[in-house]
Amino acid sequence: GTFITQLGPVHANIVLLDEINRSSAKTQSAMLEAMQERQTSIGGEEYRLPSPFMVLATQNPIEQEGTYQLPEAQMDRFMLKDVLDYPTPAEETEIIRRIDAGVFSAERKPAAAASLDAVIGVQELVKRIYIDPAIINYIVGLVFVTRNAEQYIDRRLAGFIEFGASPRASIAFSQAARAVALINGRDHVIPEDVKSLAHRVLRHRLILGFDAVAEQVPVETIIDAVVASVQTP
Repeated sequence: GTFITQLGPVHANIVLLDEINRSSAKTQSAMLEAMQERQTSIGGEEYRLPSPFMVLATQNPIEQEGTYQLPEAQMDRFMLKDVLDYPTPAEETEIIRRIDAGVFSAERKPAAAASLDAVIGVQELVKRIYIDPAIINYIVGLVFVTRNAEQYIDRRLAGFIEFGASPRASIAFSQAARAVALINGRDHVIPEDVKSLAHRVLRHRLILGFDAVAEQVPVETIIDAVVASVQTP
């Protein structure tokens, strides 16, 4: 007989990791390779992931039992981090209505919202959105301040930062700002596109010390101070 390699569920165009902090260190290491190298390794063989490839993940911020700390290197590879609050009464009513209507039932297969070619086409459009060198300098300036905060923002807030954002933050700002411009019907990036992304790009990339946790200082407060310290072009 012969062995046949069965590729796992990560070999998909969109991968959803539900409660990623419940994944073991070994699983997270495998995902790190997938997110960075766009490949998996099985028995010394490398298998390329399909294109486009996107990873979405959820994380429960409350329950800690049975969870693992996510490595900073893996967090850094997520372009954006959103924080979801409780739904509004209207949204919660809509959730109940959809469940009662069977929208989320296993038997009901959702229709495709877009083809793979359409997604790739939009990705190519994003690359063609113009970003002025002044905007790039603005992005780099924001990220630079996170690494040298004591020189630019309130010393108390600066003292909470142990490590600033990596160059991946600048790349994420640039790419995401282009996407925001396209969504808003523009062929160029404006400073407001960058500002609107500050929390989502930086909140998981700033490593705060224990004092910030003890004093319950939100990372968004520090990010707002960083944005306020850099002159808008």
